[in-house]
Amino acid sequence: MGLFDVHAHLTHPRLFPRVDDVLEQARAAGVTTIISNGLNPTDNERVRALAARSALVRPAFGLYPVDAVLPEMMAAGIDYPRDDDPVPADEAIEWVGAHVGEAIAVGEIGLDGYWVPGELWERQEQVFRQLVAIALDAEKPIIIHTRKREARCFEILQEMGAQRVNWHCFGGRVKLARRIAEHGHYLSIPANARKNEAFTRMLQTLPRERVLLETDCPYLGPDREQDNEPKNVRGTAEFAAELWGEPLQSVTRTLSENFERLFGSAP
Repeated sequence: MGLFDVHAHLTHPRLFPRVDDVLEQARAAGVTTIISNGLNPTDNERVRALAARSALVRPAFGLYPVDAVLPEMMAAGIDYPRDDDPVPADEAIEWVGAHVGEAIAVGEIGLDGYWVPGELWERQEQVFRQLVAIALDAEKPIIIHTRKREARCFEILQEMGAQRVNWHCFGGRVKLARRIAEHGHYLSIPANARKNEAFTRMLQTLPRERVLLETDCPYLGPDREQDNEPKNVRGTAEFAAELWGEPLQSVTRTLSENFERLFGSAP
């Protein structure tokens, strides 16, 4: 039984140069599993290599919702900040399908209506459905990123029968978050929960058996002046213990059991 981070970006340029130190600090904080989520084939390869050399890291391979239509966005003259060159979605989907057996989950994948214009939503949904199908065929959990399209994403997952799902950093209404949890999906709470009213309400009102921990590092940390790291999941677990009125050990046990139900192994 240990702490875990179901949604990290250890290969991000702000963390990767010092990743060994990041991992050591996570261990010192009691973290036993970090799921590093890939964003595109190039990033998936980095995640794959990191997981191969660190027992603390479990790989999730995916295609970030913006990357799913990034070539089309660039062709339309829409600027988007990125670290890697765009890859056609079909190539990215093929990569995930070829390597899904090595992954603990397919993710992150989903729908984005913030950066992606409406005329590309249909194509984005096509890509999303193909990735969900890969996860279902391989019997792998799914890690969801969605922004401004939470309800539609939920509709598609229900339609396709996807049950082993975690919603990372859910930004929709808390009422919808409760519906998602009642449906049997999980929601991971980031490390800035203590300073975020919506995430605090989720910790207070979601069924405890549907809550997981994440950082989305290097983003969404408890201190905006510092890069977030997996070690900070401890602070979220401590906050949950305060809100739930339980000892930290009891909360850690509940969260670990949630992790094991979704991912099929203890953290």
